[in-house]
Amino acid sequence: MLKHADIWAAIDALARDHGLTASALARKAGLDPTTFNKSKRITREGKPRWPSTESVAKVLEATSASMTAFVAYIESAAQPQAPAATIPLVGFAQAGDRGFFDDAGYPVGGGWDEIPFPEIGDPHAYALEVSGDSMEPLYRDGDVVIVSPAAGVRRGDRVVVRTTEGEVMVKQLVRQTAKRIELASLNPDHPGRSLAAEEVAWIARILWSSQ
Repeated sequence: MLKHADIWAAIDALARDHGLTASALARKAGLDPTTFNKSKRITREGKPRWPSTESVAKVLEATSASMTAFVAYIESAAQPQAPAATIPLVGFAQAGDRGFFDDAGYPVGGGWDEIPFPEIGDPHAYALEVSGDSMEPLYRDGDVVIVSPAAGVRRGDRVVVRTTEGEVMVKQLVRQTAKRIELASLNPDHPGRSLAAEEVAWIARILWSSQ
């Protein structure tokens, strides 16, 4: 017997095994990015909303997965499993909004989605979903980077930086002094940045990225 939760778990597992979030999978399949959002899996009346057969067909085509493989995902989801560790996930464009981080760059608030991810030793670690092409070729649209606010930052590290004006960027740390932070762009078509220390709200190291 098919269950609502197992179908959605299968879609999430398919996305994860292809290094994608549910929204990135939807985009890859030519669907609206919000098609598979958790908020859309239940109607306002509290009734389960099932993914359409058309949506399933499109994601299978986009990932070159067979229906047999998708059924295997469903069957796996139906088996009792230990709860998976999860970390908060926010879209890169949202990261500049107020309410997602405290003054030290730690995730706060209730607007985060979540993705399964193994324990990495930092209870405040979170994920950012890349959007746009400003970080190519290293990070592409739809890639996910795992960020640790508690990790030490050194020259050469890839980091997420948020300015006091709310701008969020991914760069490579070139030099950090008491007065300035020098950053190199990951995309040669975009310039590096030199920021006064007082212009930087926080800086956090990238530990992992989907490729």
